[in-house]
Amino acid sequence: MTALRLAYGTNGLTDLRLTDAITLLADLGYDGIALTLDHMHLDPLAPDLSARTAAVARALRHAGLGVTVETGARYVLDPARKHHPTLLDADPDARKARQDLLLTAINVAGELGAGAVHAFSGVRPRGMAEDTAWNVLTDAIGPVLEAADTAGIPLAVEPEPGHLLYDLRTFHQLRTALADPPALALTLDIGHCQCLEPLSPADCVRAAAPWLAHVQIEDMCRGVHEHLPFGDGEIDFPPVLQALQSTGYRGLISVELPRHSHAGPELARASLPFLRAAEAVATARGGLQP
Repeated sequence: MTALRLAYGTNGLTDLRLTDAITLLADLGYDGIALTLDHMHLDPLAPDLSARTAAVARALRHAGLGVTVETGARYVLDPARKHHPTLLDADPDARKARQDLLLTAINVAGELGAGAVHAFSGVRPRGMAEDTAWNVLTDAIGPVLEAADTAGIPLAVEPEPGHLLYDLRTFHQLRTALADPPALALTLDIGHCQCLEPLSPADCVRAAAPWLAHVQIEDMCRGVHEHLPFGDGEIDFPPVLQALQSTGYRGLISVELPRHSHAGPELARASLPFLRAAEAVATARGGLQP
């Protein structure tokens, strides 16, 4: 049986140089890295991006790591407002800045050989009607999806608590509004499933399987959007990993602990054996049976 492909997110390793993070994860035995484009690692706005991306690609190949490109940096576009601007911004120029970042991410992903590019909708601006917000989102994401389709790289939108697109239902709302474009895929955060979905995390995996291009994983408690180290929340992980096995998911499963960079190396070291042990339990229960 093929092992699940486990990765770690660089947004949880922000105190490390990117080259050190790559070496750390490879030495620990991870299969990949979820690379957030940000100033401390691979800055998407600094000069010589192509040359710097080529150097990262060489480092990843040397380390034998797969990669997903993430675009959830807190202040990469606006140093005063977290995660702004978004595709929902009332200002067209601000929306274009987010579009441009996503287009850059697609180019970077192509140069790195990444399996997907992550994206999110953003929070509905105050005073913007919900119907208007959906129209703004579909218009803004259209050119990004066209570029992703041309590049052959899935744009994996993440349902994010508090955003316009916040759960599996609203992901399908976007998919339906856009007439099911081939490049539109899903980033599923297992903690978010525990936090707010009506289905269990394992059932969310099974429901999401046809659109799944990236998985983020961490512990979490019901009703509380706080990313926790494994064992500090309420999730039963073997059924989640069994669902990923049984649906044949082959993308990266990336540990997502963006508020724990102060302990990033220690948590990276502890997370891998935790997940491999849960995977072994899943396999023993018959993980390849749907």
